[in-house]
Amino acid sequence: MVIETIPLNHLAVAFIPVLGVLILFIRWNLNTYQAFCALLRMLGQLLLIGYFLNYLFTSESAYVLLGILVIMILCSSWIALGTVDRVSRRKLLKPTIIAIFLGGGSLLVIMTQGVLQLKPWYEPRYLIPLGGMVFANTMNSISLAAERFICEIDRNNDYLTARNIAFNAAMIPVVNSLFAVGLVSLPGMMTGQILSGISPFIAARYQIMIMCMVFASAGIATACFLRLIKKDFIL
Repeated sequence: MVIETIPLNHLAVAFIPVLGVLILFIRWNLNTYQAFCALLRMLGQLLLIGYFLNYLFTSESAYVLLGILVIMILCSSWIALGTVDRVSRRKLLKPTIIAIFLGGGSLLVIMTQGVLQLKPWYEPRYLIPLGGMVFANTMNSISLAAERFICEIDRNNDYLTARNIAFNAAMIPVVNSLFAVGLVSLPGMMTGQILSGISPFIAARYQIMIMCMVFASAGIATACFLRLIKKDFIL
């Protein structure tokens, strides 16, 4: 089975319910501008990344791929600290970069080289999507941990108490996704493989790998982050 290309006029149908929600924003005097800008940005980013990935997937340079992964780590580190408004981003940026590199990077290596055993090791069609998943996951976990940790410190809790509460808060979405996968939702990668004609049994194996990667990378990155900032917050 080959996935059919969606004609642009058919794709336009997907924006009809979107238009309905925008009308609700307008009638209820909500932030229509922000929602509209977010939709435009989504559209532009996905179109651009489509062209970029098409070029990248034909590249045979390991250096280009490593450069893309470094950019992913730096961007995700900066975005992760967007929830922290009581501490300078620059103060927490270095620990965040190290944590995402250790937590996300190590799991990316394990999954691509140990589980998938890619040949060549820098196969872009696998490494870029998996890298995006793992770095986005660690970014979200560190973002939750940082916000919760600062709140607990502001409440005059000691480091260990704040660390444990922050770690638990960061892992809640990941643990919930483990409970829900297969029952409440079919994750994006598994859905995409099934739509492309791959056996659900094979798709399930890939998804198991992804869920292990998500859980472990979130835990390792969050733990590293909380340990690295200890010297700045220990009371």
